[in-house]
Amino acid sequence: MRLVLVGPPGAGKGTQAAFIADHFGIPSISTGDLFRSHVAAGTDLGKEAKRYLSTGELVPDEITINMVAGRLDDRDTVGGFLLDGFPRNVPQAEVLGRLLKDRGLELDVVLELVIEPEEVIRRLSGRRTCRGCGKIWHIEFDPTARPGVCDRCGGELYVRDDDQPETVRHRLEVYTEQTAPLVDYYAATGRLVGIQATGPVEDITARAIDVLEGFTE
Repeated sequence: MRLVLVGPPGAGKGTQAAFIADHFGIPSISTGDLFRSHVAAGTDLGKEAKRYLSTGELVPDEITINMVAGRLDDRDTVGGFLLDGFPRNVPQAEVLGRLLKDRGLELDVVLELVIEPEEVIRRLSGRRTCRGCGKIWHIEFDPTARPGVCDRCGGELYVRDDDQPETVRHRLEVYTEQTAPLVDYYAATGRLVGIQATGPVEDITARAIDVLEGFTE
């Protein structure tokens, strides 16, 4: 199975990507992981990406596309793959289509995790990160015994800049402008399916696998 996972920040793409990929026995490929591995390895692409990542800027499409193209040529993708975080806009989707066509392949399905903006804000703005060990807690879904204190190491908990409500709203605006048009793009191909990304994690995973099984037949 070859699939793309799309959805706004806070929809749980990383969590679901891991469960879905494990179920179907395919590698989960995220742009975040690609950036980190290239930077850690000191590749030419990694060095270029680091210049942007260090200032909080988006990595240019050309760099991201070259990383993805190289990853798709790895042997473990022969039986399929799950892309998380790529494509993030329509031009990238068009390039992905060409990359796959050049390899005699095509996408089987694009899975959209559907979630309301206010739920995203609730999820992300409630996160608290430990300054000591880095563990992430949540004031509602995974609270600590003592407010503001990490249960694991006793460190101080704080709200990361990315989790501030105003930052989350901005990230949603960026998603709507740049990434949400992918929904229309892939809907036109007949390969888009959507599931509700609310409720217990295991319920969301079950919904995802149930709908994706239909594309393996």
